[in-house]
Amino acid sequence: MKILLLGPNGQVGWELQRSLQPLGEVLALDRHEGADLSQPAALAATVRALAPDVIVNAAAYTAVDRAEGEVEMARAVNAAGPAVLAREAAALGAWLVHYSTDYVFDGSGDEPRDEQASTGPLSVYGQTKLEGEQAMAASGCKHLIFRTSWIYATRGGNFAKTMLRLASERDELKVVCDQVGAPTSAELVADVTAHALRRALGNPAVAGLYHLCAAGHTTWFDYARHVIERGRAAGLPLRVQPQSIVPVPSSAYPTAARRPLNSRLRCDKLRQCFDLHLPPWQTGVERMLAEIR
Repeated sequence: MKILLLGPNGQVGWELQRSLQPLGEVLALDRHEGADLSQPAALAATVRALAPDVIVNAAAYTAVDRAEGEVEMARAVNAAGPAVLAREAAALGAWLVHYSTDYVFDGSGDEPRDEQASTGPLSVYGQTKLEGEQAMAASGCKHLIFRTSWIYATRGGNFAKTMLRLASERDELKVVCDQVGAPTSAELVADVTAHALRRALGNPAVAGLYHLCAAGHTTWFDYARHVIERGRAAGLPLRVQPQSIVPVPSSAYPTAARRPLNSRLRCDKLRQCFDLHLPPWQTGVERMLAEIR
């Protein structure tokens, strides 16, 4: 089986290079190798030339604030590009795996949302990711779309690393306390993808949209406290005491794009359909912190 992986150098893409290997030959291409989602003709030509059995799209325009001023580029990468992939996948009879986001919702309320909940993106990023989902569903191709949230990875920068660095430099930290979600590791997303894809190849009826994130929920403020408490317990030289982390509202840090306050996603459909147990968010964070240390 031939698997075309787009966006292999991103957080999720990097882990997918590992998790997909047992399923078949993985052809990992970045945007400089004919896999630029903003170049539809070249993208279509690449897919036709390679004729993969599965396309896994881990590429996206993720600069949430910059997207407010770069609407056309965000739409090209997040909506038009995936639409091309969906069209070509349908023509080939190939599976298409794609990743979306909690930003397709407006973040109201305090309950987790399932796949049937009404969408209402607050930003260009969220709107263009929703358009990508819709194009894929309308194409008729066999697809798996995974909406996820608060992605992190040990490789590269992430929130936990930033908090540990700032905690070693400052005596006080102010962290947003009114946004709720589940920190979800790129490793978990990649492993679930491989498991679900293996099941889907033998049962096309499972095609569709799924929510995928770690179990439980927290705020950025509580996430920061958890990370710093664990860091201090491990002997890291941190100046900030847990009680010196100050909760502040999102309004304290104005951004070009509005963030959803409630990013909780209900993952019952994923767990039941693919017979999965999703670990609590703390499990992945602990593993990440161990690797950082």
